[in-house]
Amino acid sequence: MANGMVASNLELQPGSCVKIVGDIPPDAKCFRLNLGKDELNLALHFNPRFNACDDTNTVVCNSRQEGSWGAEQRESNFPFLPGTTAEVCMLFETTHFTVKMPDGSQISFPNRLNLETINFLQVSGDFKLKSVTFE
Repeated sequence: MANGMVASNLELQPGSCVKIVGDIPPDAKCFRLNLGKDELNLALHFNPRFNACDDTNTVVCNSRQEGSWGAEQRESNFPFLPGTTAEVCMLFETTHFTVKMPDGSQISFPNRLNLETINFLQVSGDFKLKSVTFE
């Protein structure tokens, strides 16, 4: 998926969960799931890296404000396997995001931009999107 998928004008409120399901190709290097206001203002950049940017089997979370990246948060638990289907649930809460990964483990990431509404979703990289569900 070269350009990925973008959805805007979502108006997701705190308590909303975005469930994303997709296939990870056998030769995957990385993929990105972004939530925020727009492409330059991302409250959550969720980036599993199989072998990319000098990282191997690492989940990197970050935020982006007016195009400038914040400090990366790295997670060593890496429950993603090339050649499989993965489900990720991203829960938007007032002060933070909780990301439930395929093995049931969770990552918490602060809402650094203090967004009250999520209007933007982007899926890109080595991830063949099968479904997006808003709960």
